[in-house]
Amino acid sequence: MESSDEKKSRPSVCKRADAIKPYRCKNLIAVIEDLGDIMNIGTVIRNVNVLGVEKAYIVDPMHELSDDWQDLRERKEILKMSVSAVKWTFVKRFDSTKACFDHLESNGFVSVVTSPHVKGKSSVYLDEGDFAQHAKVAVWFGNERHGISEEAVDRSELCVAIPMFGMVESLNLGTSSGIVLYEVTKQRREYHSKYQRRKHKGKRAEPLPTVITRTDGSS
Repeated sequence: MESSDEKKSRPSVCKRADAIKPYRCKNLIAVIEDLGDIMNIGTVIRNVNVLGVEKAYIVDPMHELSDDWQDLRERKEILKMSVSAVKWTFVKRFDSTKACFDHLESNGFVSVVTSPHVKGKSSVYLDEGDFAQHAKVAVWFGNERHGISEEAVDRSELCVAIPMFGMVESLNLGTSSGIVLYEVTKQRREYHSKYQRRKHKGKRAEPLPTVITRTDGSS
């Protein structure tokens, strides 16, 4: 049975859902490959939700997670680290990198992998990449210990690196996913503000807003 507080929260939840709907980045998926630390999943899911990414996919060969989304939503570690964002985020798990790529490619997604050093592959720094040129994009993040797999690199179109200027050239998964997804979602929102796709392709007569206006009038 619902408490009175839960019932009272419904209008505010619906209002927030309506407010953010136009700013969600459709056809954008964040993929976590071969998770190393279960706690990191919650952080990435939080980034996915906060930044307006449509879905999160998890490649989980060790079967650490359940296929049932409801079970995943109730897992305490993920619920806590995501600050409850897992309740509002579409999450799907896959047994292997191959299975995830097969699913993405069959649905028309182009994959981009994040890695600081990849030889023999088209590579760009994050601020140099064009992440709005494809209608459907999946951004892959590798295991913190081993990085992105060779299979993922081979099947991706592009490798993206975050420029780093310190003696240490590494960031944890939560930080790197936040930085990369911020740039990707910003570009895609700016593009969709000006242009339409599918049946009504072309430039919009009136650009859409790219940020939500707060109730106090600021953005």
